[in-house]
Amino acid sequence: MNVLTGNIEKLTVSGSLTLVNILVQNISISAIVIDTPETATYLTIGNSINVVFKETEVIIGKGNTDGISMRNKFNGIVEKVESKELLSKLSIATSVGTISSIITTNAVKQLELKEGVAVTAMVKTNEILISE
Repeated sequence: MNVLTGNIEKLTVSGSLTLVNILVQNISISAIVIDTPETATYLTIGNSINVVFKETEVIIGKGNTDGISMRNKFNGIVEKVESKELLSKLSIATSVGTISSIITTNAVKQLELKEGVAVTAMVKTNEILISE
C-alpha cells in the first residue's frame, strides 16, 4: 500500500458523496468518499488525513500526460524495478515521497522502464482511500 499524509483543503458535497481535495506537500490529491461532513467528523478543512492507494492502482505514463483524465498525477523518477515473469514492481521517487506501482512486465519492456527514467504515476480519484 502507498500511504501519504496531508491536510484537507477543499470539500465538495453532492448528495451523500464528497469530493475531498487533500494537499500533500505541494500536490493536490482528490478522493471521492461515500460520506459528508454531516456524517463523518473527519471531513473538516485543515484536518490531517492519510491518503491510501494500492500499488496495483498506480498507472505509469511516460511523456506528456496532460490529455489523460486522471486527476492524481505524481511526476517522478524510477528508483528501482523488480521484474518477475508476469509482474513488475516499480519504486518511483516523487515530491510527495516514494510511490510503488505493480504493472505487467510486458508494460515495463514496452515503455523501456529502468532506473533513472522520468515517469508520471497516476491514480483515479475513486481508487484513493482516506483515513485519519
